[in-house]
Amino acid sequence: MSLFTSSRSNYSSILQLLSINLACAVIVGAHSASARGENWPGWRGPNGTGVLEAGDGGAPPVTWSDKEHVRWRVPLPDRGNSTPIVWNDRVFITQATDSDHRRMVMCFERSDGKLLWQSGVVYAHHESTNSQNPYCSASPVTDGTCVVAYFGSAGLYCYNFSGKELWHRDLGKTNAWHGSGASPILYKDFCIVNAGPGTNAVLIALNKKTGAEVWKVAANKGAVSGLAAFFGRASDDDAPPTSRPAGTFDNADMAADLSGAGGMEGSWSTPLVVRGGDHDELIVPLPSHLAGYDPATGKELWTCAGMTAQVFTTPTVADGVLLVCCKIMFGGTQAMAIKLGGAGDVTATNLLWKQNLPKVCVGSPVIADNRAYIVTQYGTIICMDMANGKKLAERRLNGQESQGGSWSSPVLIGGKIYVPNLSGEVFVIKPSPELEVLATNSVGDETTCASLTFSQGQVFLRTYKGLWCFGQL
Repeated sequence: MSLFTSSRSNYSSILQLLSINLACAVIVGAHSASARGENWPGWRGPNGTGVLEAGDGGAPPVTWSDKEHVRWRVPLPDRGNSTPIVWNDRVFITQATDSDHRRMVMCFERSDGKLLWQSGVVYAHHESTNSQNPYCSASPVTDGTCVVAYFGSAGLYCYNFSGKELWHRDLGKTNAWHGSGASPILYKDFCIVNAGPGTNAVLIALNKKTGAEVWKVAANKGAVSGLAAFFGRASDDDAPPTSRPAGTFDNADMAADLSGAGGMEGSWSTPLVVRGGDHDELIVPLPSHLAGYDPATGKELWTCAGMTAQVFTTPTVADGVLLVCCKIMFGGTQAMAIKLGGAGDVTATNLLWKQNLPKVCVGSPVIADNRAYIVTQYGTIICMDMANGKKLAERRLNGQESQGGSWSSPVLIGGKIYVPNLSGEVFVIKPSPELEVLATNSVGDETTCASLTFSQGQVFLRTYKGLWCFGQL
C-alpha cells in the first residue's frame, strides 16, 4: 500500500527462490511457493514486487465479467481495502466490521468460496483513520502453517490454519490522520512489521512462532501535528469510535481524521527484503529517507535522503535498482531510483534520479524490461524509463462504470499488467510505451481499493461487496 491497499510480504520455504532478472539484487523473503504463481502468501505476491510468471496452473484469464469465467463470489460483511492472500486450498482476507467493532481474519475454501472460519478481536476504542481507509487495510501474510494479521491499534495477531489464536502482541496505538496500512512480512523465523504510523511508530521483528520480540527500531515518525489538540480528541484515548461518512475518493485528504495526535505524516509502506551482494537487506521507506537494515538484527546498513513526509507505496526492485514512490504534500508523486550497494549515507553516490509527477499515485509500481509502470489515483497509467526517470507515455484507462480512478497496485504476470479501478473494472495492459489495453473487465459497479491476487491460473478480486474468484480450478 500502500496506505489504503496497504500492504505485501516475503516468504521462506522448501522451494527455490525466483530469480526475475535482478542483477545484484534478488528478492529473498521466504517463498514456500516457487514464485511461479502457485501461492500468493502476502502483499504484492511471493516476491513482494507484484511481478511473477504465469505459473504451473496456467495463465490467468485475460477477460471475465460477472458471468464469464466466474468460479465463485461470496458476499463480505463490510467494506475493506486489504488484498486477499492464497495458500493451496485456502484464501484469507482481513476484515473489519463497524457494527460490532470487530477486526478479524476470514478464511475461505478455495474451491467454492465457503467460509471456513473467522477469528479476531473486538476493539471498541477510538482510532483515527481516513474515512476512505477502513480498519484492517493491511493484508495478512502466511507461510502455510500460520497466518499473521496487523489490526492497527488492536495489535498483531497470529492464527493457525484452523483459526486458533497462537499469539498476539500489542504494538501501540496508531493515531495518524490517515490510519494504518503497512502489511506484516515473514522473513525466515521472523515476522517484521512497519507498525504505525503516528506517535508510536516502530519497525519491529518478532519470532513468528511465539511473538517474542527479536529486535526493534524506533521509526522516523514524521512531524507530529499540533492541530490534533485543536481539532479534538486524540486517537489514543478510551473513547468509543465514531462513525464518519465515507466521502469521496477524488479528494481523500479531506477525509482524514484530524483528531489523531500522530498527524498526517509518516510511512504506510510495507518493507521489502532484497539480496544486496552477499547479504539480505530489509528496505523500509520512511519520512525524509529510505533505509536498508539487516533483517536479522535491525542494524541500519545505509540511508538515502530525499523521501517526502508521506510514503504510501511499497518499493520494488529490478537489475539492482530500487524504485520507490512517495507523495508530494498537497498533490503529486515523487519517484526515486536508488542503486543497491554501499554503506552509510549513499545519497550522493547511489541516488540515480528523482522525478516529480503531477498526479498522486496510491498504488505501488511494477518494473518490466527496464521500464516502470505507475498507476495514478485519477485512473491513468504512466510508463517511465528506469535508466533516467523520463516519462515515456501516459494513458487514461477508460472504463464504463462510475469511478474511473484507482487506488490499487498493478500486477505484472505472464507478460501482462493487470490493474483495477475504483469501480472494480480490471484493465489488462501490454507493458510497452504504447500502453495498449488488451481487455477491460467489469463485474458491475463494485467499489474496489484492493489489489489483485493470482494463483494457479486464478484471479481473486476483493470489492466492498464481495470476494470474487475467476478462472479455472
